Amino acid sequence: MWALEHDVPAAPTDVPVVARVPALILVGTVALALVLAGGGYLPAGDVRAVLVAALHGALLTAALGAAAGASRAWTVTTPAIITLALIAVGAVASRIQAHGSLAYLAVLAWLSWLGVRGQLAPLGGRPTSMIALLVGSLAGVVLGSHVLLSATFTLGYRLRDDGVAAWLLALAYDVGLNIPSAELFVRGVVFDGLQRRVSFATGAAVATLAYLARFLPDPRLPSAVEVLAGATIYLTLLSAINSWLFWWSGSLLPGLASALAFFAAYRLLGT
Repeated sequence: MWALEHDVPAAPTDVPVVARVPALILVGTVALALVLAGGGYLPAGDVRAVLVAALHGALLTAALGAAAGASRAWTVTTPAIITLALIAVGAVASRIQAHGSLAYLAVLAWLSWLGVRGQLAPLGGRPTSMIALLVGSLAGVVLGSHVLLSATFTLGYRLRDDGVAAWLLALAYDVGLNIPSAELFVRGVVFDGLQRRVSFATGAAVATLAYLARFLPDPRLPSAVEVLAGATIYLTLLSAINSWLFWWSGSLLPGLASALAFFAAYRLLGT
């Protein structure tokens, strides 16, 4: 709604060719990792790290390519390479030691810098009102609180008991990489492109399917049927809320605040 009223150029759903090259490299990297793992040359933990890095790299590369294609004022090659390099550093650092996950915050710092320079504006990377931020934060807090209550009283999960530092380290991955990559691509590219061209309902529905496809295969999510069912419901609600926040405010920031509040609550659960 905000974007339509202010006649903001749409972010195209088609990713420019220049943005596909790093994505193809990522696919090759994943294939190589799987081959090495099949031959016993790469531990399973390292394979998961490669898959995570490849997934986020592909999402962010596609999002940056869409932003560059919409603005036509900059090329995506250098920002994409820097983004991929920072993700790789974070993945390696987090495999070496627990505190290495803090390296993912460098990805957030880099994306924030691109946002300040206006390069992410076609994806909704623009300032918004304090009211919109508060509404987004409150929505995430309410949904996250409901997750805690449902998981503890219904499924028997307990709050994590490894301390605040461990919780913050787990959240560093979400803050630095997990949330920005999902919101920039799913909301800034998929939803915004479809809600402009078709309708809000279509955009929200397709974005939600993309959101579920992104999060449900996460190997760190318990495989129990009741957990997957609950995760599907909450992620659907989170995606719908964030789509509405984007449509209402014209900015990704309220949705980022919503997702941050939700995952902050989720990370309080013990494994």
